[in-house]
Amino acid sequence: MLTLKRHRLTLVLFLLLGIGYFSAMSSLEINYFLKSFIAVLPIQLAVLVYVSQPRWSRR
Repeated sequence: MLTLKRHRLTLVLFLLLGIGYFSAMSSLEINYFLKSFIAVLPIQLAVLVYVSQPRWSRR
């Protein structure tokens, strides 16, 4: 039961961060190429952390 609450809390936290990030990105007035690069940056960082995580756990 505790893990279910923890997962729900994590999901709500990511949802709120996503909404805030989308709101911030939609209000920026910059070049569209730069805006699309900045919009994809958190996904790229998350994938980088996910891919490098097994290396950390083997140590």
